[in-house]
Amino acid sequence: MTMKKAFFSALCSAALVAGCATDEQKPAPKPEAPAPAPAPAVTPRASEAPTPAPVPGVKKPAVVNLSATQLFAFDKATLAPEARGVLDNEVIAKLKNLGEIRFINVNGHADRIGTPQYNQRLSDRRAGSVRAYLVSRGVDASRIETFGFGKTQPVKSCPGEKKTPALIECLQPNRRVVVEFQGTPR
Repeated sequence: MTMKKAFFSALCSAALVAGCATDEQKPAPKPEAPAPAPAPAVTPRASEAPTPAPVPGVKKPAVVNLSATQLFAFDKATLAPEARGVLDNEVIAKLKNLGEIRFINVNGHADRIGTPQYNQRLSDRRAGSVRAYLVSRGVDASRIETFGFGKTQPVKSCPGEKKTPALIECLQPNRRVVVEFQGTPR
């Protein structure tokens, strides 16, 4: 019987508590459903990627590749006499057609003959020589940046390890200066 009394007592207590509640009881909020997983990003293929609209008056950067044999003697960074004509015809004439020059990058390159440190310095000096000539012809020095790439970006691979005339001739395309510029046309 004591169990019946305890059960009855608990039932009465629950009824009293329920009857004494003054606030309207609100149902418990429903748990929110988990947010759907984001759809995986789809990267368009190069052939499907939209082509950006051209900006009026801005052309793609002009790139002028100049063979080092046109500009320098083998293993040298001093401009050869015919180099001035090449730079005048290939770079200065094109720069004169621009109203505003956005940038000019002069990139020097070397072949693999010699140590990496030596080739780095040689490519830096070659780029610096072209920069100095462009500045002497009236190009704004603040628009020109020079970069030396040493032997890190060869365009031709040749067999052989010894410095022979045949290897020097074969590696000639790697000894170059690349001038890249962009601006608005006149």
